[in-house]
Amino acid sequence: MNFKRGHIIEVTIDDFAFGGKGLSRIQTDKGPYVIFTQGSIVGQRVKAKITKKRKSYSEARVIKVVQKSPLQYNHPYQEISGGPYISLPIERQHAFKKSTSFDVLKRFAEIENLEEVFDELVDSPISHHYRNKMEYSFSEIRHDIHTNTEHDDFGLGFKHTGTWWKVENLDKDSGMFDQQWEELLCEIRKWCQNTGLRAWHPPKKEGFFRHIVVRKSFSNDQLLINLITSSDGVDQFDSSGLANFIQEKIGNRLAGFIHTVNDDVADRAKLENGNSNLILGKDIIVERVLGLDFEVSMESFFQTNPKCAEKLYSKVVDYVVAGSFDQSAIVLDLFCGTGTIGQILAAKVQGLKVVGVDIVESAIENAKRNAERNKISNVDFVAADVGKFLKKYPDYQGKINTLVLDPPRAGIAPKTLKKVIALDSQRIVYVSCNPSTQARDTKTLGEAGYELKKISLVDQFPHTGHVESVALFESTSSPV
Repeated sequence: MNFKRGHIIEVTIDDFAFGGKGLSRIQTDKGPYVIFTQGSIVGQRVKAKITKKRKSYSEARVIKVVQKSPLQYNHPYQEISGGPYISLPIERQHAFKKSTSFDVLKRFAEIENLEEVFDELVDSPISHHYRNKMEYSFSEIRHDIHTNTEHDDFGLGFKHTGTWWKVENLDKDSGMFDQQWEELLCEIRKWCQNTGLRAWHPPKKEGFFRHIVVRKSFSNDQLLINLITSSDGVDQFDSSGLANFIQEKIGNRLAGFIHTVNDDVADRAKLENGNSNLILGKDIIVERVLGLDFEVSMESFFQTNPKCAEKLYSKVVDYVVAGSFDQSAIVLDLFCGTGTIGQILAAKVQGLKVVGVDIVESAIENAKRNAERNKISNVDFVAADVGKFLKKYPDYQGKINTLVLDPPRAGIAPKTLKKVIALDSQRIVYVSCNPSTQARDTKTLGEAGYELKKISLVDQFPHTGHVESVALFESTSSPV
């Protein structure tokens, strides 16, 4: 093809591809050339900017939708880059997530009997306002979504697709997070703007207001808010005034307000870095999942969609108890984080012994506190490297009946996966937020003697291209 990276092209989206990409085919003298366009929908005609050029394909991002797809429907929400499929009926979303996940599993895991071992696609109990965390950005460079123009202004909302410096104001409910909060955000923007302090200017690395991060407890219907600013102008800022303003608007729904001063100029700096002060309320919220309570701080990892997480965890429990256990059997919960899965297993399966392992000591401390809060005694949490666990705790050798894996999106590092296999468990329940990396690991597990028995997809993230999966493997060399 004669176009290059940065070129603008106009294409019709012919099909869906894995990871939330639309697929277009351009006919050439050498056959069809494929364009993958992030966040596009079958039937759309779009202008797209080439971001990556290869011999047989290119990747692109949407600049403008020239013509809507006949699959789309009208809705009352402000569309954001984080929910590109909100105009696509949920049944259509399920269909493309299943078909593209199947394609990835068949190609990379080489599973010949996938239809036979496929269990079900678990849908989310709620498809709108399901998120329990959202991050909003300030910027002095605002992108106007109505005129598609750029302005020197005071913006608060989400980054414009494909940029790190421009922000689109969120003026109404996005349909993804808490409705009352998002309808209030434009008033918060005006309050901040009226202070006279500047929004952050990403290219210049200067300004005051940087981010607002909000966490929600569905069980208590409360919000925990963290305002991130720089120190430039902090002496002139009334953080209590903003906290009180928000409390006047949402009342007892405000669980706590934190002000974090962060002078790290990196655009994707960890938002929790810097000095944090609790201005009002508490610095945690509590979420209830399957009858258990979990403390959630601004730094905690917690499932984004807690209502659907209940169905995900129930599926994990089903797969764990698919086999038999003796009294000395151990379920090892690897990459356990704050111990949600381990505690649910320990609470749901009487007499089961669960050991959670994670290298992050703060996560393990949080897991221990939550287990104590929930009065669960048949679970232990250990801060240790997964690969070195048995060397440190040899008493568990030969007693591990089931491994539960819930790694990050990148999957399990090959060396770590070899160490996991060396634990010689009878079965493995693998939870993944990225079926493509799970497919890679499935092939490795198969070569090591683990047969895929069941796999389910879980639509944890409606209106996005993401889907989770839960797989059950059994050892062909160990009694089950």
